[in-house]
Amino acid sequence: MSAAPAVAVEDLVRVFGRFVAVDHISFSVPKGEVFGFLGPNGAGKSTTIRMLCGIIAPTSGRGEVAGYDILRESEQIKERIGYMSQRFSLYDDLTVEENIEFYGGVYGVAGERLGERRRWILEMANLTERAGSLTGELAVGWKQRLALGCALVHEPEILFLDEPTAGVDPVSRRSFWDLIYTVAGQGVTVFVTTHYMDEAEHCDRLGLVYRGKLIALGSPRQLKERYAAGALIEVAAQPTMRALELLERVPAAKEAAVFGAALHVVADSEAAIEPIRRALELGGVTVAHIETIVPSLEDVFVALIEQADRAAEGGA
Repeated sequence: MSAAPAVAVEDLVRVFGRFVAVDHISFSVPKGEVFGFLGPNGAGKSTTIRMLCGIIAPTSGRGEVAGYDILRESEQIKERIGYMSQRFSLYDDLTVEENIEFYGGVYGVAGERLGERRRWILEMANLTERAGSLTGELAVGWKQRLALGCALVHEPEILFLDEPTAGVDPVSRRSFWDLIYTVAGQGVTVFVTTHYMDEAEHCDRLGLVYRGKLIALGSPRQLKERYAAGALIEVAAQPTMRALELLERVPAAKEAAVFGAALHVVADSEAAIEPIRRALELGGVTVAHIETIVPSLEDVFVALIEQADRAAEGGA
């Protein structure tokens, strides 16, 4: 008999007025997994995480977190989870140590246990020498570490991180993910929302969200293998937009999109390179280079979004 999942969601919906923020999503997260919820701003990631944390109620559907119903047992859920929102909920006029003690009090952690947790947090976040510093004087990266520590003060089973590295420099982001691995290594389930593709690569599994819908679910490798039956071709050509326009008329090019200064083209096989080159050159486009490449998560996500948009247009 398999263990119950840390998070289980079925046909979850959240509507604000006439706007459908979360549209019938279903998924589960096994215990001990680092699960990423990946999508652009406004996709429904934060709304989903707020429902799972018992902050807002779903319009319909059901879900369980740590074995408790998100609608009827939200208080039990809150006792077993840690939550770090997009905006730091720290008190700038308290010291690092005082913030830890405050959140310890919120979660009912006191006495010897609070002392142990305080020492662990300061060491984990590398904040021991800054324990007496005012939180408002810390750089954003250090505040981020402290906020993570405060979310862990009561040793939760599940940690929810909502866009935890938004607006943080790349070095601090990398350091923060090292801390996430440390926490996950201790058996904590981590549910993290992000719109950074490089962060998504660090997750055990991903749910790709777009316009409130879950459009894909799997490990980063599984999602990339969606291209395994075909080929991804990179084309550097000028003028780029003229090349993109021409590719829409080339049967060998199934999908095409701009990636940086180049174009990424999805085709059935590498044999599509020459027909694509000929079509572009006949159309007056200069092809600097054209070659097959290994798809990235960004390639996968862009392709899935375009498929979702086409499906939506077809159903309109």
